[in-house]
Amino acid sequence: MSIIRVHNLRKEFQRLVPKKGPFAAIRNLWNTDYSVHTAVNDISFSINQGELVGYIGPNGAGKSTSIKMLTGILVPTSGEIEVAGRIPHKQRKEHAANIGVVFGQKTQLWWDIPAIESYRVLKTIYKIPDSTYRQNLDIFRELLDLHEFEQTPVRQLSLGQRMRADLAAALMHDPSILFLDEPTIGVDVLAKEKLRTFIREINREKKVTVLLTTHDMTDIEKLCSRMMIIDDGQILYDGSLESLKHNFGGERTLVIELEDELQPIGLNLPHARIVRQEGARIWVAFDREAVSASDLITELARTHRLRDLTVEEPEIESIVRHIYESGLNRKKEERHAALLDV
Repeated sequence: MSIIRVHNLRKEFQRLVPKKGPFAAIRNLWNTDYSVHTAVNDISFSINQGELVGYIGPNGAGKSTSIKMLTGILVPTSGEIEVAGRIPHKQRKEHAANIGVVFGQKTQLWWDIPAIESYRVLKTIYKIPDSTYRQNLDIFRELLDLHEFEQTPVRQLSLGQRMRADLAAALMHDPSILFLDEPTIGVDVLAKEKLRTFIREINREKKVTVLLTTHDMTDIEKLCSRMMIIDDGQILYDGSLESLKHNFGGERTLVIELEDELQPIGLNLPHARIVRQEGARIWVAFDREAVSASDLITELARTHRLRDLTVEEPEIESIVRHIYESGLNRKKEERHAALLDV
């Protein structure tokens, strides 16, 4: 059952077009010339209860704007949003009671008091029963090691500690949906792993639906079974990681280790090529649609003795980068075509 439903969602912002020339500063005081920037352009998707979905895109693609509309912070220009049966910007109080939100560069904790005091304030704001509060605090202490720093003023916490404290704050009232906007930005490797483990556990044990935006593809690979790619305000891809690799992955790589170190060897297969050789180890790139790994292995085993071999899938980061670049090239072509029409 869909817990988040978005249909033809659009968000436009007006930007002042500054005057230029003599007395521009004074003329701008009465300037009413605006341009319209479309941050989100007619996107549609749905997310089921308990899903953990990655929502990615380059800077300025429309990710944070989408999240702010889903959380009720921004009002859409047009389109429909329904989150757990509510319209976020129209039913803000009821909606806020059912969601948790973490923005990587902002905190909902009070800066000058210990994190535990912020939790007590949130307990009162959300009217959390004593038993639920104690139970959740015990869980978060175990999974996030809150006991190490919960008595420390928030301003004295490291970034990784603050992000863990913010995650606990966002989930203290048992929301059914968690929106995470770049929660691991600037966080060190160990803290990232703690955050990922916690998100995975909360999703699995409490069935919390999670929408995660991030620039770290490792977050997506380790957490999400589904990902959506947005660019220029439009959804470019919505599906599983496996489908993304299969449809956009292009070439796979066969890594072969020979029994003996030889001079560079050749291949008779038209859809494969040697891209690298270091001593007895050889990297062979091949088109997964045109030739299989077994055909390559058979061809090489016919003329050489093989010690070991592995098949490497393309990295998700390189696939996504290729999709971004394809979108960028498409936009350049569209602009060029528009200029020619003029």
